[in-house]
Amino acid sequence: FYRSMMGSGREPDLVHLEAKTVDGHAQYITCKMQNCSEATHGKPFPGYIDHNSLIVQDDYVFVQLTSGGRPHYYVSYRRNAFTQMKLPKYSLPKDMHVISTDENQVFAAVQEWNQNDTYNLYISDTRGVYFTLALENVKSSQGLEGNVMIDLYEVAGIKGMFLANKKIDNQVKTFITYNKGRDWSLLQAPNTDLRGNPIHCLLPYCSLHLHLKVSENPYTSGNIASRDTAPSIIVASGNIGTELSDKDISMFVSSDAGNTWRQIFEEEHSVLYLDQGGVLVAMKHTSLPIRHLWLSFDEGRSWSKYSFTSLPLFVDGVLGEPGEETLIMTVFGHFSHRSEWQLVKVDYKSIFDRRCEEEDYRPWQLHSQGEACIMGAKRIYRKRKSEKKCMQGKYAGAMTSEPCVCTEADFDCDYGYERHSNGQCLPAFWYNPSSLSKDCSLGQSYLNSTGYRKVVSNNCTDGVRERYTAKPQQCPGKAPQGLRIVTSDGKLTAEQGHNVTFLVQLEE
Repeated sequence: FYRSMMGSGREPDLVHLEAKTVDGHAQYITCKMQNCSEATHGKPFPGYIDHNSLIVQDDYVFVQLTSGGRPHYYVSYRRNAFTQMKLPKYSLPKDMHVISTDENQVFAAVQEWNQNDTYNLYISDTRGVYFTLALENVKSSQGLEGNVMIDLYEVAGIKGMFLANKKIDNQVKTFITYNKGRDWSLLQAPNTDLRGNPIHCLLPYCSLHLHLKVSENPYTSGNIASRDTAPSIIVASGNIGTELSDKDISMFVSSDAGNTWRQIFEEEHSVLYLDQGGVLVAMKHTSLPIRHLWLSFDEGRSWSKYSFTSLPLFVDGVLGEPGEETLIMTVFGHFSHRSEWQLVKVDYKSIFDRRCEEEDYRPWQLHSQGEACIMGAKRIYRKRKSEKKCMQGKYAGAMTSEPCVCTEADFDCDYGYERHSNGQCLPAFWYNPSSLSKDCSLGQSYLNSTGYRKVVSNNCTDGVRERYTAKPQQCPGKAPQGLRIVTSDGKLTAEQGHNVTFLVQLEE
């Protein structure tokens, strides 16, 4: 079941339930927490749904219904009537996972009939009805409990930024997007290794590849980490070469939101963010006992070794104190496989002799390989100067954010359109643009697509926005069709001298 958390606040204390009927079917019902009797149940979706298919997230409700051996997916936006979700007509999905529903848009992973270990990423309009392809053949795997895990990572603190592992000719490569899947690019490898030796890695033949699994255990870190309060810093494990590999794994850090990367360790480490990323704590991934950890005060450029226990400890997990500005972490584990739990609390406050002041910070502009307008805005953040060793405290967020003038780069192809080699969005082979006007009646209006739709949550203004935005148009008049004339009694003949009533029927 789900307790309602819709942002509009129209349904306090409403509970969403997937209920099992007497004959073994599943139904989607709603009721108030205070009075959840059968007489007060609401049934927003008519008929039965597939078992374990109800999902309630933000402003969206999703259900699945299988008929004719094929699953069909339905969505309700802001608790309005359900509508069947529309993928491209060539799509024959056998599985779907909702990745995210934030910022009034649905990101979904769809497995087509011919895919086994990959999914295609689709992104929707605001209502979650019309989906367009964002990235094909994204790697997937099974979690510890048999759950499907998609190799897609949403970078914290930066709207519209994702990393994904895409399978190309049996090779898995890491791609990055700064505009919610409109454009993807490979990651540039570091110029030098840990010892300062040059790395010869030329795009697109060679690039940096990252493992994107997030830990299912809250006490251990996954392969990649980022934080809302440290929007430019990403730490991940991976390798340099032609494809992602489980061999020769190193640790890498980016302090400019994925534009450039540095190698920080030659083996896998758990990394914890303290003081809004002002302090990075690294602990080696190993089955052996350890008593040292590494600290960085300059976004991973340099590291210092510290001892956190006098006796080597088998580390089972690390936990930061609540609050991103904290400088306290707890390490827990065992001194031996037969000993009791040991908790080691580490407080780093004594390392700093003062709090940061305004002159300790510098402005940093978010960009994508030099392009400052990302998701329709220029955003400048406040970052601590790398040479300053002071305690930051509470997070200040972006210093400034100003909208950019809309360009073609702020628009994706609309449903039914595909981007061609010249960059234009043209109708796909399976789509007839005039079908929209055919589905409406005289006196109504419809949105006449230009072939483009602005990336949802993009903040650009003016420019080409007017030219690329769909325009409302009146539904055209149509020639009459489907004319039938019948008698009121249904007979084809009439007797002479008797009155006959004719009924005229017109389909349209």
